[in-house]
Amino acid sequence: MSERTAAHLRRGLAHRSCRIVDSSAFSSVVFCLIAANAVLLGIETYSGVVHQWHGVLKAAEHFFLAAFTTEILLRAAAHADRPRDFFRDPWNVFDLLVVGLAFMPFARENATVLRLLRLARVLRAARFLPQLRIVIVAVGKSLPGTLSFALVGALLLYVYAMVGWVFFADYDPEHYGSLGRAALTLFLLMTLDGLGDAVRGGLEISRWTILYFGSFVLLGSFLLVNLLIGVVINSLEEARELEKERERTLPGQQPQVDDPAESLRAQLVAARQALDAMESSLVASPRSCACRGAAQAARTGV
Repeated sequence: MSERTAAHLRRGLAHRSCRIVDSSAFSSVVFCLIAANAVLLGIETYSGVVHQWHGVLKAAEHFFLAAFTTEILLRAAAHADRPRDFFRDPWNVFDLLVVGLAFMPFARENATVLRLLRLARVLRAARFLPQLRIVIVAVGKSLPGTLSFALVGALLLYVYAMVGWVFFADYDPEHYGSLGRAALTLFLLMTLDGLGDAVRGGLEISRWTILYFGSFVLLGSFLLVNLLIGVVINSLEEARELEKERERTLPGQQPQVDDPAESLRAQLVAARQALDAMESSLVASPRSCACRGAAQAARTGV
């Protein structure tokens, strides 16, 4: 088999698989399978049901594993002509890991690991829910900002916990008797839980404690939390832009490029694909050899 024929077969396989994978019926079926798998996991938490229907539940698990394996193979076949693009999509990598690890010996022999892998399949529902996918991407993008928020919050807790230990350890050892207890008390105060009791207890010691609690609530509960909300909102906007870009670059659509060289390259690729399709139709239909040769010559010129 020549390289040209193999490339033609790969393009044909990718085209037929893309028609299946990109169809709404395929997405609906896979989403229903994920939902049914989640219901099965919930049913298995009841020991009586598991004891009575052990064989049926085991067969259902094998069915779901086979269905998800078939799904990931179809998605891989849709990229037969461009295998690298399959791994550029993080959702494809996640699906491949979730399904592939279920066949590993260490996972099949360890019931806990196998349950966690089956639970991870439920997370794949985000692939078919655009809004949920945006939220998950936003959470991932907000992690660097959240880490900075956590460091600033830890520093704030440490400073105020040390001040609380210095001034309140002798009067309220239950809440400020050590650095750890003081930090835990202040962490709970960030949620404004028990703030009234803490203020009243501080006022029994000194009126100046109102400055301590007031400044901590202002910095911890209002300033830091609003900063965290701002980080999440910015990440959510970035995730929405990425989702719009993903929709613009779906199969069958050409991505918008500003570079003239990239634009020309994209046009050449589109023209080459159109000529390949025309050549395939000429081979399949009873046309003259002259037309077929013209199509090949045009393709060689591109």
